[in-house]
Parts: sequence; C-alpha cells; structure tokens
Amino acid sequence: MNGRVLAVDYGGKRTGLACSDPLRIVASPLDPVVEPDLQKTAAAVVAVANDKQAKVILVGMPFLPNGNEGEQCAKVRLFITSLRTLLAEDIQIAEIDERFSTREAERLLRQTGLKRRQLKEHIDSTAAMVLLREYIGL
Repeated sequence: MNGRVLAVDYGGKRTGLACSDPLRIVASPLDPVVEPDLQKTAAAVVAVANDKQAKVILVGMPFLPNGNEGEQCAKVRLFITSLRTLLAEDIQIAEIDERFSTREAERLLRQTGLKRRQLKEHIDSTAAMVLLREYIGL
C-alpha cells in the first residue's frame, strides 16, 4: 500500500509526530504539537495529516507492561475519537503498541550526542518515528 503515514505519540502536553514518504521507505520526525488541550491537539494533528496528504494516522497505544490497557490508553482512545470526528473518511486510523518506543527513542537520541536537556525537545517525535519505522517495516 502506498501513501504517507503520519505517526502520533500522543501526550498530555506534547505530542510527537513523524511522517513517512509516499512510498513508505523513509520515516522522518516532525515538530511536535505542544498543546495541553485534547481537541486542539487533534485539530493540529489533522491539519498536519491534511498538509502531508497522509493516508493513515498511526497512533501509539501506551499499554501497561502486562499488555493491558490503563488510564493512559483511555486518554489516547479519547484522542482517537476526536481525530475521527475531524478526519476525512478516506484517512484510516491504525493503532500500534508503543510500550518501548520512548526507550528506543532515548537510545537513538543519545547516539546523536544531544545533551539531556535537548533530549526532551526531541523525544516525542523520535518516539513517533520509532513507531512509524516499526509499522512500515524499517
């Protein structure tokens, strides 16, 4: 399947984003959405999806270590519900387990030599990129 995928690492204050190319070969981090309001965040994500002409929005699900859904999953489900009300019908929403994406993102960012303070600015979108890479098979 072709068409861009927009990956989302939803957070209460900062939401990381990453996008693939149309052939789904490359995953690149984008600027995060820094907004505590769920509705405004959903609108911002939809705007990015429309701008990038994404065919799929991939949303990370923060399952508990045992695989069950906790309080954070409930918040992400509300976010997904908001996305669905704003999205065109031809854009799909897919979910992916994000339990270890932040740890992998930290590892990748440390390899770049960023300082601890700088990691915070990039961690969410790098985590979204990790999810996207997994989804598109990189």
